[in-house]
This record gives sequence, structure tokens and C-alpha cells, in this order.
Amino acid sequence: MADTKKAEGVGKEKKKGGGFRETILLLVLGVGLAMLLHTFVVGSFYIPSVSMENTLLVNDRVFVNKLAGKPERGDIIVFKGWTGEDTIKRVIGVGGDKVVCCDKDKRITVNGTPLDEESYLYTDDFASGDKFDVTVPAGKLWLMGDHRSASADSRAHMEEPGGGFISEDAVIGVAVVRYWPLSRGYLFTRPDIFDKVK
Repeated sequence: MADTKKAEGVGKEKKKGGGFRETILLLVLGVGLAMLLHTFVVGSFYIPSVSMENTLLVNDRVFVNKLAGKPERGDIIVFKGWTGEDTIKRVIGVGGDKVVCCDKDKRITVNGTPLDEESYLYTDDFASGDKFDVTVPAGKLWLMGDHRSASADSRAHMEEPGGGFISEDAVIGVAVVRYWPLSRGYLFTRPDIFDKVK
């Protein structure tokens, strides 16, 4: 009888030890999976400046899809910016596009199609205070903030060696949702105006 009790006690101790090891293993696997997702699939970024108001305010937080593929006109993207820092702007032109500011109605045109940007431009802001006429090279992007008068975007870097363009290879991901603050949660969609551009 005594031997049986002793054997039962040993079994319980082994079970407790096994449960602890399983918990640690699951925890390590969970952390590893989270790191893989963050590295290759989804990233979280906070907004440090006013350049994307009112779409994004200072300290808003967004999730970006790192597997979204090539950015398209109208997408909001996070990328390695002109200074090497993570930066967020809107794609206005992609490789091959001719982007001009401005037409007689003070609108930016892409391949001759005027953009009516009221849906995302900062309240009472304008398309651009700077005139430009650029053709986006293949594999590059022309990027602008939604708060145009407060955004150091492609326009501000035109005199630099890269001509203000950003390589598609510098793109970290496409913003898909504003998740913080919760009261301003929002799922991003590409503005319809870009569907008219050919």
C-alpha cells in the first residue's frame, strides 16, 4: 500500500512539472509568433506630427499591412522617409504618372485628371502652395501629406538627388486601420477620386 501511495505522489509531481513546462513553451511560442507577425505581417505605428491632419492626428496609432503589395494611388503608407525615419504620407503618384500642380481650379492633376481632394485635405487647406510638374520614375512614388501647408513631403525634397521620390522598396506597409484612440477608430479605404486616374 505504501508503495502505491508513493508512486501516485511521484506521478502528481511529474504532472505539475509538465504543466509548468507546457505553459512556458506556449508563452515562448506566443511571443515568437507575435514577433513574426510584427516583423512580416502587421506593424503598429504612432503619428508624431500634424502633416496628415485631419485624417491622422498627433499620437493616433495605426496598424499597417506589410503584405499589401505595391502601394496604389490614394493609399496611406508608412515608409523609410527622406531622413531615414519611419514616415507616413499619402500616395499621389506611382511609377509613370505625371503629377502637376496646379490646374486653373488650383487642383493637382495626375495624368491630366484633376483630383478633388476635399474628402481628406485638411480643413481650409489647399492642394499645394508649391508649383511642380513631375513624372514619377518606375519603382518610385510621389507622396504628400493631407495637411499640405504643414507637410514636408515629396515637394520639400525635389532639389535633393532623389528628386523627392521615394522608392517602393522603402515602403514598410499600407495603413489599414486607425485603432487608437478607440473613439476615432477607422478603417481606411482608398478615395474614389483615384479611380478616375488612367
